[in-house]
Amino acid sequence: MRAGLIVVGVILIGLGIWVVAGNGSYSKTDTLAQVGSAKITATHDKAVPQWVGIAGIVIGGVVAVAGIARRR
Repeated sequence: MRAGLIVVGVILIGLGIWVVAGNGSYSKTDTLAQVGSAKITATHDKAVPQWVGIAGIVIGGVVAVAGIARRR
């Protein structure tokens, strides 16, 4: 269980740093107009908010430290 917590913590820290560095984004598709079966859509790339990355770093650090400090 200790190793699992440490691995999950390190993964969360890595993903948090990746998002804070500006690499996290997702696509969102919006329907602009629809007439019958024809529709016009637009796809936008949106950045993941920076606070999500910071939260990932903090939570990952807490989980990793808990994995290291946990006693059997």
